[in-house]
Amino acid sequence: MTVPSGNQDKSLVLDITGMSCDHCVARVRKAIDSTAGVRGSDVAVGRAKVTFDPAEVSAEEIAAAVTRVGYPAHAA
Repeated sequence: MTVPSGNQDKSLVLDITGMSCDHCVARVRKAIDSTAGVRGSDVAVGRAKVTFDPAEVSAEEIAAAVTRVGYPAHAA
């Protein structure tokens, strides 16, 4: 997890379906953390808390990145 870089950063909680193991957590973490604008993440089975810069990426784009790797996600 990286440290937030400024006061503009926001937090987002995603509900994620289809996750059942540590491998799922690792795939979701990689998808989130490789998204430009994401400052850090805390991922567990079924959910993720993400810190991001809204000037660089939207909550919808982060959820879409998770969905693209096979785990439907939406803001909680």
